[in-house]
Amino acid sequence: MTKRVYMDYAATTPVDPCVIEEMNRYLGPSDLFANPASSHWAGAEAKKAVEGARERIAHKLGAHPTEIVWTSGATESNNLALKGVAAYYQTKGRHIVTARTEHKAVLDSAQALQSEGFEVTFLTPDESGVVHPDQIKSVLRNDTILVSLMHVNNEIGVIQDIHAVADICRARGVLFHVDGAQSVGKLPIDLSRLPVDLLSFCAHKIYGPKGVGGLFVRRHPKVNLSPLQHGGGHEYGFRSGTVPSHLVTGFAHAVELAVDHMGVESTRIGTLKKRLYDGLRDTPRILLNGAVGTTVPNILNVSFAGVEGESLLHGLRNLAVSSGSACASASREPSYVLRALGRDDALAQASIRFSLGRFSTESEVDFASALVAEQVARLRDLAPECLISDI
Repeated sequence: MTKRVYMDYAATTPVDPCVIEEMNRYLGPSDLFANPASSHWAGAEAKKAVEGARERIAHKLGAHPTEIVWTSGATESNNLALKGVAAYYQTKGRHIVTARTEHKAVLDSAQALQSEGFEVTFLTPDESGVVHPDQIKSVLRNDTILVSLMHVNNEIGVIQDIHAVADICRARGVLFHVDGAQSVGKLPIDLSRLPVDLLSFCAHKIYGPKGVGGLFVRRHPKVNLSPLQHGGGHEYGFRSGTVPSHLVTGFAHAVELAVDHMGVESTRIGTLKKRLYDGLRDTPRILLNGAVGTTVPNILNVSFAGVEGESLLHGLRNLAVSSGSACASASREPSYVLRALGRDDALAQASIRFSLGRFSTESEVDFASALVAEQVARLRDLAPECLISDI
């Protein structure tokens, strides 16, 4: 049987067996399957589970339970944060700041707001992918109402200094939203000390189920949002819809497991990442994408000069990796994140994101590095001279 290896954990993770066991309790014909909004005894049991899950997540993130709003995932959380703030605070100002390397859920939301008359400043990071706090400070205006910046970039793994940005925004009275889809459960986050106003996160990046996420909305100082959907006033009026008890309880258990084992897991995965890169770095003309020393342990992004990107992915068809964000994979355009870092189209297309996870092994890493080196050498032998260039 042909060996297949999964190295796309940044796109999604398998659900941990312990999480599946937790979720199954809320799917069968027990009291726990009921609609949490129902007033009868079965609904009360389901609501108890839902509120318990909210408390469990809040405890692990240093938040108050009423600051956790259930959503369908980080994409909805990002949309609710940007559009909800814009609609509610538009009489105060109509200027928003974000970065060119954000997730599409933020970029597309920002562009939608532009079409409604809001002004958006898109900052360009440095060549390593870092957006410096001084860049943000320099573009804030009296009518700026929101800054949105991801904690960890989903393509290159770069960690932004959200503590410094939060302090700048708080001093200027500007709301600060953080896309934490790739950082919750992977980096320490204590919202009782970190002065961000909104934080998006989801379950399926941390071995929980797809289809559920959360948005942290700070109570003190109070943040207001205009809802995107109506129909019952659920989730403190921010997000109407029946709460799926099986998903939110699974989500809570996934957060607990990720936070509780963060130190050990980060060390193990970081060791695997180093082993992977050591196995690749002897390949001529490769370029590491992302700031050295300020990336998360699980993401490695490398460009291979002189290789046609689509052919490389085809040659790696038994290795589940990515050439960019999963949300942008329908497009054959080069990664907009890598282009923002100054990579040309050919180099951006010939880039691979490897993302490791809880079930990755040394043998899988060795298989991946050997296969990539073999395919890169094969494709360079076939490439026309015009593609053979230095980096």
